[in-house]
Amino acid sequence: MFKSIGSTWLLNVLQILVLMKLTPYVVGNLGTDLNGVWVTIVSMTGILSLFILGVPMASVRFITEHVARKDAPAANRAIATCLGIALFLGACALVIGSALWFAFDARYLHGALGEHLSDATIADARLAFALVVVQVSLGFAMRLPYAIFDAHDDFVLRNWIMASELVLRLTTTLALLAWRAELVMLAWVQLTSMVFEFAVLWLVIRKRYPEVRFALAGFDRTLVKRILGFSLFAMLLNVGTLLAFRADALVIGAYLPAEEATFFDMGNKFFDPLTQFLISVGAVVMPMATRLRTTGNHAELRDVFLKWSKVCVSLVLVVGVYLLVLGPAFLGAWVGPEFAERSGPVLQLLMLSFLFYLPVRGVSLPLLLGLGKPAFPALALLAMGVINLALSLVLVSSQGILGVAFGTALPNVFFAAAVLVHACRELDVPVRQWLGYVASRAALGALAPFAFLALVRWALAPHGFVALIASGVAMVLVFACVWVFFVYRGDP
Repeated sequence: MFKSIGSTWLLNVLQILVLMKLTPYVVGNLGTDLNGVWVTIVSMTGILSLFILGVPMASVRFITEHVARKDAPAANRAIATCLGIALFLGACALVIGSALWFAFDARYLHGALGEHLSDATIADARLAFALVVVQVSLGFAMRLPYAIFDAHDDFVLRNWIMASELVLRLTTTLALLAWRAELVMLAWVQLTSMVFEFAVLWLVIRKRYPEVRFALAGFDRTLVKRILGFSLFAMLLNVGTLLAFRADALVIGAYLPAEEATFFDMGNKFFDPLTQFLISVGAVVMPMATRLRTTGNHAELRDVFLKWSKVCVSLVLVVGVYLLVLGPAFLGAWVGPEFAERSGPVLQLLMLSFLFYLPVRGVSLPLLLGLGKPAFPALALLAMGVINLALSLVLVSSQGILGVAFGTALPNVFFAAAVLVHACRELDVPVRQWLGYVASRAALGALAPFAFLALVRWALAPHGFVALIASGVAMVLVFACVWVFFVYRGDP
């Protein structure tokens, strides 16, 4: 299990390095206004992801179940059925995306978002939006092969393929924006990278899993109802995630100037890779939970729940302590001085809530999905997204982007508490035991690195990029010592 998760973490590190390179590069080439338009395009087309109805997540569960039983014909029927559903839903997304194109043009490009944009830039934004719609719609089927790798516990090879796509995206973004700093260049990068990724996946599947058929032959109508039944709750997870973390840019774009979307996005920039870092654990935990449930190994399932929850809490704390203390200064050195003041408070407020949200999202939620009990976390995440959107709409006019950040932060904490308690009940693990093993020593241990960074900030006030990185490295050393000699002392 650690080998699979470790390879995914290496991929996450690469994603973070690419993010560190591309973020200032894209903002510097496009400018804050044009980057704000791109953030809005990505957020608005993200709505289309709802039309996949959670089929990728359902495909992992159903294919894994058949692979665990070594029933290749049944696995192929599940693959064919999921592919057929994905192609149909992708076509629906393309139609809805065409309607969204008109809404984007009328509500945003001719609203507050586009009031400072030239006619040429508006035309470029229209074409970029259309290309992203095509990319998202095709992605329904083109990313489905990853379920086959997950079901076979082949995460290392999967991550190599994802890393190659990431490197391609990095190089093409740097080259195309250097040639023409336009939104349509970013859209072409997204589309071509996905096509390359699918081609590699298809070739590897044919060679590595000769018994697997990634085709429509074998489509089983009797499976559609079962897959969609599970997918319904997975879709609710997607809806909640969209409302909680993608709708913020739409709210800001509708009520505030375009540059405000950029300032919020910079404050929120660290949380997507950090979330992916924790979801990497969940990507392994979910099929493992399905296998352990199928084989009746409940004791090992509880052990996985406790141990990996503690690992996730540790990972979130090591990043969270740094961002809470030196995050605004890091933004100023990384992107520009104005971002320390404008985006820094957003970063700190969101980080406080993600200390609670991320460990639960990384372990508790995928465990429940793997056990075939998606209803509660799906409804909880949906409620979290609705409350987020409502609070953001109420606060955006009076409090600006900080109000939107508060609208995101508060529901995060309530969601984490509710899903954690439910997971503990399902696994027969008392909440007191979870808190005692996972959270108590970790919270106490975090005080030492927090105090160290606070002292560094007060005594040295590091502002340069090198000084801030050095402070982070020193904090990690303090963190490691505390974790080895106190937090993990006596752990089996």
